[in-house]
Amino acid sequence: MSPGDSLPAEPLAKIGVLVTRPIQQSDRLMQRLRALGARPLLFPALEIAGVNQPERLGLLLAGVERYDWLLFVSPTAAEYGLDALRQAGSAAAAMRINTAAVGSATAAALGAAGMPEVVAPESGNDSEHLLALPEFADMRGRRVLIFRGEGGRELIAATLRDRGAQVDYAECYRRVCPDSDPQPLRRALADGQIQAVTAFSGETLDNLLTLAGEAARQILRALPLFVPHPRIAEQARALGFALPMLTESGESGVLAGLVEYFRHD
Repeated sequence: MSPGDSLPAEPLAKIGVLVTRPIQQSDRLMQRLRALGARPLLFPALEIAGVNQPERLGLLLAGVERYDWLLFVSPTAAEYGLDALRQAGSAAAAMRINTAAVGSATAAALGAAGMPEVVAPESGNDSEHLLALPEFADMRGRRVLIFRGEGGRELIAATLRDRGAQVDYAECYRRVCPDSDPQPLRRALADGQIQAVTAFSGETLDNLLTLAGEAARQILRALPLFVPHPRIAEQARALGFALPMLTESGESGVLAGLVEYFRHD
């Protein structure tokens, strides 16, 4: 196809794409895949759940006005964190605190919820790009509350502490392995109905391989796997995936990667 040619109306026509996102986050991706002509199969390999001790989170957020910055690491952190702030009666106080987001999707989620003037990188959707912003160069005497799921990377907190900040976590949700029925996935893989796999976290890959079973694991590892971050691609290679395909960030990046790959396939 020459540079001047346009893409076909359905550039992923008849391509079976495995969607592994949590069920509550999958609808939009499934719709966008269908609009491109793909045949998406949903197999949630990650589940988002509330924290086991919400009262502890509520006590922390009741004193949210102590902080100079509220930092949200993902759209899920924005959703669960804002809900926890409302439950604690601290939503109004949070609106008056400097707010930052790791990535444009998180910033959009915060903005849609009414958070004013969200600071986020203009390009890049990871911790490194956020930490490069001038607002976080000198953090001496600043108090930062990071909204995230239980566990996760320590880079932001460690770097901000090195720069003089006091950092606490508001862990507002959990990522767990779902009780997904693997039989439809196994049948689809055995029948050759899946041509591509998508994943948005390393934990999703771990769960996917655990749930799939040995025969399905072998097929999955041989398929092109589309992921939006170098860390996930690196983990995929360590897990034995033969064709990890690194895309631009977010759902749009993964979709563009799929279209580009199968355009030349």
